[in-house]
Amino acid sequence: MSEFNLSLQVDNQKLADFISQEMQSSFLEDLASKVISLCQGLGLTDKNRVLDNLAKLWLPLALNLAIARQKLGRTLIPGILGSQGTGKSTLCIILKFILNALDFSVANLSIDDLYLTYLERQALQQQDPRLIWRGPPGTHDVNLGLQIIEQCLQASDEPILMPRFDKSAFNGSGDSTTPEAITKPDILLFEGWFVGVKPIAESCFDLSPAPIITPTDKQFALDSNQRLQAYLPLWDKLDYLIVLYPEDYRLSKQWRTEAEHKMIARGKTGMSDAEIDRFVEYFWQSLHPELFIKPLKNTADLWVEIKSDRKIYSYFK
Repeated sequence: MSEFNLSLQVDNQKLADFISQEMQSSFLEDLASKVISLCQGLGLTDKNRVLDNLAKLWLPLALNLAIARQKLGRTLIPGILGSQGTGKSTLCIILKFILNALDFSVANLSIDDLYLTYLERQALQQQDPRLIWRGPPGTHDVNLGLQIIEQCLQASDEPILMPRFDKSAFNGSGDSTTPEAITKPDILLFEGWFVGVKPIAESCFDLSPAPIITPTDKQFALDSNQRLQAYLPLWDKLDYLIVLYPEDYRLSKQWRTEAEHKMIARGKTGMSDAEIDRFVEYFWQSLHPELFIKPLKNTADLWVEIKSDRKIYSYFK
């Protein structure tokens, strides 16, 4: 993905108006005001930080996607990869808002929406007791994801039933819920914690980082790596890959802990620190960020590094 070019000619009138020097300042001023209001509702209250993110990441990325969609002439499918706490869901909300303002329709598909049903996962756990939580490779309906993407790419204007997942069902185990009927979008944002991640050589596990410590841990990591093969047809449908990555992958555990503490302080149910450690490390054992995600910095179309203070630094390819 390259830096957007303000001299590009596009067919979408509102996008063309924005890119033209005559309309740019007034549209941007109105957009910035609305994005600030949106972010306040999302808990992002630092106005200067919001404006900085809008100028450095959100707006350039939205324009890149809008222009790419115009050139492509079909539904554009960017993949957004980010571990817990990196803000991938927030990014999707803000991108959708900006792109809607430019008259592009946007739909969101999370890899979480592709989880196997509760009963299917119960049966899967009987086959492999290590799959104690939903999330690792093997717990998703890949064919359902391919079906949804193919519908978005077809010329037909028939309604698309987007799968949705209720994480609160069955006491938090979660289950598929009523699909959402949508029209074919201009852009489908496909996000998840390992979207675009591919299998790596088994030799990479010879010196595995913690918490892959025991032979049992290593075997789980090797099996998760093998199960990634089934996801490759999904990743082949991606037009772009955007990666959100903490400067230190261990920050995701810290951010998850902070989020759980805030939930408990508001009187809601939350995990204890020990439960968080076990939960987060389980995902690191299945697909360790240092092994699977960090190497994508060399191939992703956009790499967004998130500092410990949540400041972002983005690198367009």
